[in-house]
Amino acid sequence: MTSHDLALGAPPPPFTLPDVITGKRTSSEEIRAGRPLLVMFLCRHCPYVKHVEAALARLGHDYAATVSVVGISANDAATYREDAPASLAEQARVAGFAFPYLYDESQDVARAYGAACTPEFFLFDATPALAYHGRLDASRPGREPATGNDLRAALDLVLAGSPVPRAQSPSVGCSIKWKRG
Repeated sequence: MTSHDLALGAPPPPFTLPDVITGKRTSSEEIRAGRPLLVMFLCRHCPYVKHVEAALARLGHDYAATVSVVGISANDAATYREDAPASLAEQARVAGFAFPYLYDESQDVARAYGAACTPEFFLFDATPALAYHGRLDASRPGREPATGNDLRAALDLVLAGSPVPRAQSPSVGCSIKWKRG
């Protein structure tokens, strides 16, 4: 699968997906509720996601009052059992995620966003328009701890009503595990 970038300024592709914890189908509009929206493509097995889980949990708690945050896993759970919904629910509980964690079994949402890896971040302002599609920070597994400073800077600019610089470093991580056929 060749990834394509969702253009800065584009609206968020809509979705309705099941939450891995509650089983309730949740739409992007319900989650967004007129606020800025952060869509994060995650999974459980990827060492890059494992490296940033605590930073994502902190970010979710720190911005809960001002930004709608959602995690989405689109990996093929038939091939990567650790990325099945029950395992993702356990990941969310252990990591302390304070945001909905949805499962994109069809992988249609990941394709609509042009997601290529986990973790990958798409931040939409309140209008909503894509303001940031970049990395969490420069950290890597086995090196320095994750701070989330790149994404936090973009979040703070969006909340202040200021433009996010167009020069954005792409996310680095494990490729999304696409279904065959």
